[in-house]
Amino acid sequence: MPRLESGAWSCSCAARARHAARPGEMAPKAGAMQSPSPSAGRAARDASGGAATTWRQHLVQRSVVLFVVGAFMALVLNLLQIQRNVTLFPDEVIATLFSSAWWVPPCCGTAAAVVGLLYPCIDSHLGEPHKFKREWASVMRCIAVFVGINHASAKLDFANNVQLSLTLAALSLGLWWTFDRSRSGLGLGITIAFVATLITQFLVYNGVYQYTSPDFLYIRSWLPCIFFSGGVTVGNIGRQLAMGIPEKPHSD
Repeated sequence: MPRLESGAWSCSCAARARHAARPGEMAPKAGAMQSPSPSAGRAARDASGGAATTWRQHLVQRSVVLFVVGAFMALVLNLLQIQRNVTLFPDEVIATLFSSAWWVPPCCGTAAAVVGLLYPCIDSHLGEPHKFKREWASVMRCIAVFVGINHASAKLDFANNVQLSLTLAALSLGLWWTFDRSRSGLGLGITIAFVATLITQFLVYNGVYQYTSPDFLYIRSWLPCIFFSGGVTVGNIGRQLAMGIPEKPHSD
């Protein structure tokens, strides 16, 4: 009997030892199952890098389109203002091909690219995506109305500039209400009008060019209305170009 008891005791000890060893054996297996494989990590990095590259390509394409649109519109609208003797450039500038200073198209194109990219960026930051009249037909009508406002500033004859300024202000707000109606669009339009007016006053003050019959600190009082409506128009173009573009990937 002592031999049987000692044998049973040794068997139970061996069984307990085997059970105690099993968790240690399973731990590496569980850890191996939980740790991601190197191929999965590489695939995730490749997908993130591809999304970032696509986003940069779209950003460059939108910037180029906005720059070309801004430069072209600046040439056309500036030529209209010069023909109506609203703005005056030096004689050597008027004698050029487009009757405009060389710096006008690149400066206006760069401003258009910045404004056009800023509008959808602000919409995304505020969490208020702009969905009002998001189609190219509406954008083209907005451009036509903006050109009409600029044309009216040069063609319409009023008793004084105050009446013209009030009329253009009403038309500019009507353009925003018809094609935008967003708080971000209104705020950015006012900011753009303020900054652009200050820059224009600085250029006129330094004799780069001048306005005929200035009535508001070296410029025409209706000029901020033109800048406001132009900002809203370029913003709508930028928003339309940004439709369907993937958001900027976030790095973890």
